[in-house]
Amino acid sequence: MMILFENASVLDGSQDQALPNMSVLVEGDAIREVSDRAIATSATRIDLGGKTLMPGLIDCHVHVVAALANLGANAMLPDAVVTLHATKLMREMLLRGFTTVRDLGGATYALKMAWDEGLFEGPRLSLSGKALSQTGGHCDFRGRHDTRSAEFFAGRLGSLGRLVDGVAEVRRACREEIKAGADYIKIMANGGVASPTDPIAFMGFSEEEVLAAVEEARGAQTYVSAHLYTDEAIARAVRCGVRSLEHCNLITEATARDAAEAGAIACPTLVTYEALKNEGASLGLPESSVAKIDDVRLAGLASLEKMRNAGLMMVYGTDLLGPMHRHQSEEFVIRGRVQPAIEVIRGATINAAIMLRQEGRIGCIAPGALADLIVVDGDPLADLSLLTHQGAHLPAIIQAGRFVKNELG
Repeated sequence: MMILFENASVLDGSQDQALPNMSVLVEGDAIREVSDRAIATSATRIDLGGKTLMPGLIDCHVHVVAALANLGANAMLPDAVVTLHATKLMREMLLRGFTTVRDLGGATYALKMAWDEGLFEGPRLSLSGKALSQTGGHCDFRGRHDTRSAEFFAGRLGSLGRLVDGVAEVRRACREEIKAGADYIKIMANGGVASPTDPIAFMGFSEEEVLAAVEEARGAQTYVSAHLYTDEAIARAVRCGVRSLEHCNLITEATARDAAEAGAIACPTLVTYEALKNEGASLGLPESSVAKIDDVRLAGLASLEKMRNAGLMMVYGTDLLGPMHRHQSEEFVIRGRVQPAIEVIRGATINAAIMLRQEGRIGCIAPGALADLIVVDGDPLADLSLLTHQGAHLPAIIQAGRFVKNELG
């Protein structure tokens, strides 16, 4: 099937402004031609009337198995229930315009297989498998008096991670996750909000363990993503060769410059702290976690400014849990308080594709790229909120050349 989009205002972040009066020819699952002139073809023609045509959006930090805000309780859900929740969450993400997501802990290759086989609709998945945490770290949800084995959660779909201690266990876990289909390795290198016994400043893993994870990832031709908040932890991660720096709320501009020089990429997730502050307690987030939210929330916007000043590439991420996933698109507006709109959009398009190592395949409108496209009724550069409201301003969503939503008339 061939479709020709005419009179489109093309916005993919490759230019500072949208390109007006463009034609984009889609053949099968890919973009065949992009031109500022008429394209001679027998394809079905769709006149967009000047509407904005963008690449499908990319969220670089999600947990599709996180059906509950209380992650300890989430890990105890039956796998079948977790799976059904995940497919529902992913369908909702797609209808917000997110055609690709990077799962940072929890999702397994089986979900990716099911999507590949067309068993459910949702964004395509890039995944880490289970995130790695030390005992007492950010994926240890057992609480102080819970003496269950560290292996208890490893095989449960609803668990975001697994517990490993020592260089040998880290190496084995990395190899097992990569064997099981992980596209990269995720480690919990700092304390976190949702876990019960680790303060935010808690340093997850020894430097030797972090270095072991980086070496294993590089040996498999991939990279390490690390959960990070404090400047000390971020600086150590950069020194050890971690490529993907998650959150980074308490980063200094000096460390951000070091990260940029090292070729690292940051993935802030500011919307989750706003959602947790407003709704976390009512959704079952433990009191010990609620008490930690402001430790990172209040520094969020300042961290964006520091990373921007330092020239550190940033990509779009949300890190939402349970019913709070409905706020996924609000990250655009939050970031727009600090960043120019075009930079925010690049974070969910061309920069996100770099993070996923899929430049030229996703996150752009160019010949040879996958035909993942969204039509926006209006100009997101003038109003980022057009990308919110659960896709209300997106009359069309196309994934791999197929309409997921078509209200163009």
